[in-house]
Amino acid sequence: MKNSGLLLRDSSKVRWGMLLIISFVMFAAYIASDNIFSVEKTLMDANEYAVSQVEYDNLAGSYSIFNVYLLMLIFGGLILDKMGIRFTGIMSCLLMVLGIGILTWSLYDLRNLVHNGIETGYVNFLGSQLRTPVFWAVMGIGIYGVGAEIAGITATKAIAKWFQGYEMALAMGLQLALARLGTGIAYGATPPIVEAAKGNVGFAVLIGLVLLCIGLIVYLFYCVYDKKLDRQMEEAGKRDDSSSSSEDEFHFKDIIQVIKNPAFWMIAFLCLLFYAAVNPFLKYSTGMMTSKFGVSKELAGLFPLILPMGCIVLTPLFGRIYDRKGHGADLMIFGAVLITCVHLCFSAPFVTSKWIALLLMTLLGVGFAMLPSAMWPSIAKIMPAKLLGTTMALTFYIQNIGFIFVPKAIGAIKEATNDNYTYVMLFFAGLGIIALLLAFSVKLLDKKKGYGLQLPNIQ
Repeated sequence: MKNSGLLLRDSSKVRWGMLLIISFVMFAAYIASDNIFSVEKTLMDANEYAVSQVEYDNLAGSYSIFNVYLLMLIFGGLILDKMGIRFTGIMSCLLMVLGIGILTWSLYDLRNLVHNGIETGYVNFLGSQLRTPVFWAVMGIGIYGVGAEIAGITATKAIAKWFQGYEMALAMGLQLALARLGTGIAYGATPPIVEAAKGNVGFAVLIGLVLLCIGLIVYLFYCVYDKKLDRQMEEAGKRDDSSSSSEDEFHFKDIIQVIKNPAFWMIAFLCLLFYAAVNPFLKYSTGMMTSKFGVSKELAGLFPLILPMGCIVLTPLFGRIYDRKGHGADLMIFGAVLITCVHLCFSAPFVTSKWIALLLMTLLGVGFAMLPSAMWPSIAKIMPAKLLGTTMALTFYIQNIGFIFVPKAIGAIKEATNDNYTYVMLFFAGLGIIALLLAFSVKLLDKKKGYGLQLPNIQ
């Protein structure tokens, strides 16, 4: 391979094999992240975990507490650009394992206390009174969230490295699709697993912990090949934009270059609004399915399962369209239109049919696949490779602000309206409308600056 001038990434088998490893890590991460939110009613059952609405809102928003309040995502991006993909990826896997380990222990402890009628102490956390095991569950999810978000930006940079000049948008789309498969399995499989375990949510979380440990092991295997690729590029005299040894080595002052770019801010806030209109919605969707649409507790998790299942098929498809035909900005616009229309339909008081709910979740899945499949590869077009880690970190940081405050807003709306989901869904629709306006702004800016968002990725 050295004599032929070919690199490891020029081999389709190796290139796609590396994508499979990266995708498995994120697949395991999404299972570990989302499984407890598919059993909202079990957590709130007075005979199981007796989680209050305030405690549940804190659990739903805890993923981002360290990322936002302690700026851990920003530091993660800087570490990625300074230390590289291998070091940062291993670090993020270890953080995820630690966080889910704490969550698993806290859930077992909480259930034992409730079942035995044992009183526990309280911790004042950001103005909320949480029982001590719930506080530790929040801490566990928060630590996990640091690792998961850093893993996400590391995966994006790794894919950009291995698929430079190849099917980058398709690869990113497939990675997102497999990650969404993790979400789908978490929402679809966790309720029957918990039912079989006689209400033990901690057992389902333990499964996610085991998968994360396997993910750490396979990532070490990835690191071997990544190091070989770096060595090949060095021998061939080719620049490695993802390594700190590059001639374009990252400097902290380069952050200014990111924040001065107006396209970065548009896409970052588009990311915040889009994911705030979908991810927190999933955490409350099982409650809506039982309360508004009369779906049983055991089947409620199957409805949000539709959304990631659609992403598995459609995200790679839209990524391939972007690779070969372009129209990245158009895909972002159409995706924002879909999620806005779906939330508006969900908000209608007269929409109570299970079949309509099924259709709306399917359409939401289309929008959920369409916008990200164009948004993430577009960031790689806007920013130079040496700044990609920091750019992604800043984008994820802004996104995580929504993950903290949107659940609090939803909890306040539910409390003020006596669990009236009409107002909750109107709130989500409002986020979608602002996202749509930002998507149009990105297209206009692309015409002015010539980023090439409407052009194919494969030249």
